[in-house]
Amino acid sequence: MPRYEVVLFDADHTLFDFDRAEREALRQTLEEAGLPADGETEARYLSINRALWNRLDRGEVRREWLVVERFAALLRALGRTGDAAALNRAYLDHLGEGSYLLPGAQALCRTRKRIQAPRCTLAIVTNGVARAQRRRFEASPLNGLIPWLFISEELGASKPDSAFFAPVLRTLGNPDPRRVLMVGDNLLADIQGGIQAGLDTAWYNPGRLPGDPAIVPTWEVDGYAALQALILKEEKNSI
Repeated sequence: MPRYEVVLFDADHTLFDFDRAEREALRQTLEEAGLPADGETEARYLSINRALWNRLDRGEVRREWLVVERFAALLRALGRTGDAAALNRAYLDHLGEGSYLLPGAQALCRTRKRIQAPRCTLAIVTNGVARAQRRRFEASPLNGLIPWLFISEELGASKPDSAFFAPVLRTLGNPDPRRVLMVGDNLLADIQGGIQAGLDTAWYNPGRLPGDPAIVPTWEVDGYAALQALILKEEKNSI
């Protein structure tokens, strides 16, 4: 039998091309609001947004505050006034239209059809905002390949908190944690979260970024081919 019966995938930067969706949504939002939609403004927003999401991963801020504060901080940086909450709503609506996958993601998820006997369940687990994430997932080719989508906003807890993983595993029938693989690009949210939940982890690291000696994944893969081989690999002593 395959080593893993359940594979949990992070969404953005693991399966979905979030960078493309983010750029397009931000440009549309800024243009509609009469704000500069140039490279300098984009860089300012990205710096602000990523710093805030890092704080969320560390449990320092709440998502509801973050999504508005990122635009409030951008307006301050631009020396402009405006409705940050309205900017965020417009941005999330545009982001929901960006269901772009990373090259090879759809083919990777088709492995489910090759390993259904014995059963292997695929699920997406994301800290993204539900308003955008559900629309992106439902419009993507993964909607017919992955039966489960778990969003932290709907679960009331975020990765890496074990309170996020507990209801996910419960909904999936409480599988043996040793048979569950958490795959993601974020060492703290995905890998540390999986470790704390007692799961095997695969750090998806196509850029071959340096790791963190305090967070040691079970596996590290630099592409989908290596990840597919890991998921499909059978245990030698299986019956």
